[in-house]
Amino acid sequence: MAQTTERLRRYLDDELDDCRSEDVKRRLDELATLATLTDEQIETELGVLSALANETRYTLVRVLVAAGEELCVCELNAVVDVTESGLSHALSELVDAGLVDGRKDGRWKKYRATNRAVALLTVLDGSVTDE
Repeated sequence: MAQTTERLRRYLDDELDDCRSEDVKRRLDELATLATLTDEQIETELGVLSALANETRYTLVRVLVAAGEELCVCELNAVVDVTESGLSHALSELVDAGLVDGRKDGRWKKYRATNRAVALLTVLDGSVTDE
């Protein structure tokens, strides 16, 4: 930590032309505030990202967002190459991550993308460009 603090002091000295120990402390406090995340927040956010880090689950979310409406499990099964058990497991993980909602409709199970899924894919679409 001392090496990090010294390096920060040198940086602030360059930026401020006159760095005092109070400046270093203030900046360290500011940085600590910026980095404050609860364990629950970290776990939730990593869970969401982990849920999308699988081709089947990512495809399911993409399809549900693009559909803009509920789709039956039988429709989703037609777009991914997995067993019914694999599909059920993937959808369960997406529900746990808050990316899709499911409901029973008589004999059928239907799923739809959540606002969280729409927002994440919107950000991804905006960050990936053709170069």
